[in-house]
Amino acid sequence: MKTLMKSVLILSLAAAVYCMPLSTITEQDESFAMDYLKKFYNLTEETGPTGRRGISPITKKLREMQKFFGLKVTGHLDAETMSMMKKPRCGVPDEKVARFSTFGNDLVWPKNTLTYRIENYTPDMSEAEVDDSIEKAINVWAKVTPLRFTRIFSGTADIMISFGSGYHGDSYPFDGPDGTLAHAFAPSSGIGGDAHFDEDETFTYRSNSGYVLFMVAAHEFGHSLGLSHSEDPGALMAPIYSFGNPDTFVLHQDDVNGIQSLYGPNPDKPGPGPNPLPPTTPDACDSNLVLDAVATLRGEMIFFKDSFFWRSYPQSDTTQQSLITSFWPDAPATVDAAYENQETDRLLLFKGRQVWAFNAYDLVAGYPKSISSFGFPKTVEKIDSALYDVATHKTLFFVGDTYYSYNEITKKMDKGYPKSVDEKFSGLTSKVTAAFQYRGFTYIYSGPLMFEYSLRSGNLFRMLNNNYFLPCSNY
Repeated sequence: MKTLMKSVLILSLAAAVYCMPLSTITEQDESFAMDYLKKFYNLTEETGPTGRRGISPITKKLREMQKFFGLKVTGHLDAETMSMMKKPRCGVPDEKVARFSTFGNDLVWPKNTLTYRIENYTPDMSEAEVDDSIEKAINVWAKVTPLRFTRIFSGTADIMISFGSGYHGDSYPFDGPDGTLAHAFAPSSGIGGDAHFDEDETFTYRSNSGYVLFMVAAHEFGHSLGLSHSEDPGALMAPIYSFGNPDTFVLHQDDVNGIQSLYGPNPDKPGPGPNPLPPTTPDACDSNLVLDAVATLRGEMIFFKDSFFWRSYPQSDTTQQSLITSFWPDAPATVDAAYENQETDRLLLFKGRQVWAFNAYDLVAGYPKSISSFGFPKTVEKIDSALYDVATHKTLFFVGDTYYSYNEITKKMDKGYPKSVDEKFSGLTSKVTAAFQYRGFTYIYSGPLMFEYSLRSGNLFRMLNNNYFLPCSNY
């Protein structure tokens, strides 16, 4: 029973926010943070005296938490740390989580043929939608392992699936709306493997308003099979819940590595063809990394690559890596270009012929819009990069080997454009992949290299690696 209690996995939603900046830390926040550190980082209350030069237990645990999530390690309960604590996440402790994590080889199924049973249904969705969501979620794991799942309609299955609220038959009661989403138990006899979903939450089939049952269930079934949590932000088994489209979902390589460490690969794996390869999380230490976009955001630097972005803080050697849709649920999964308009305090993200505008993490009303609203001709299918110039209040848009100049004050494209990129930036003849300004200098990315320019004169000062501003943590 002790093992089962340790392995119960509670997907808990602290608050219905997406990392909104907090102006002050209240007493209520402090109490919440204390409970958070006790639950996830084994903070214990010590009543005896501490050494005058010692580090307090709270400071130590805050540092552990900040390091795990890639935040600036201060040991203080700052706004960024508080915001991270309030994001949707699982209730298993983080302190021993690695790139993938298991409960140990003694908590795995000793057979490859497993059964599951749906005991009841949520009224949020049709029974057919629930059946499809559960089947797709459980087959996420079957595709990459020898495990085979059979649904039964009576009796006791290996994985019993149910919806309930409050006290629902185990020692882990649900807590109403905007609290615990679901929990599951690691492989074992009795309740082991079972997955319970909080009926007080709103589960959906495809919408990002509410919680996609497929995503919650796929995560929970990973626990039902013996996986704990991963610190890889792109993994399905990461602690943070994120929206995903069941029709396009592909299991992350980290999850594949984790589940195959327990059960081995699928012996019937399809041969070469159109099957998508498992996605991987971009590595800031990759010297050949080509960024999709770079922008500033309220004094931070934001680096986009695939469906991820890094946040780099001034005077800090640490970065926080997250999924784009974890911070901006209404944003596209990947972006072509991005820039911050400091006058309107908006971050603009471009994908194809559309643009999204965000105030902090909220989508501005009326967006997404067509890029034709900037005055681009129909021949422009996508923006390669965008550069906002603080001095002139103009944004340069790079398209191929040309660039356009847009006046943010008049909201009109300047006449005489597009022009050739090398007219403005001496020696730059290759495609611009990202661009931003910092401390009066303009930085142009082209492939894995970065060029430091004076925007006024167009003179090139230095050629740098693209991770000059993006710290590598593998030291």
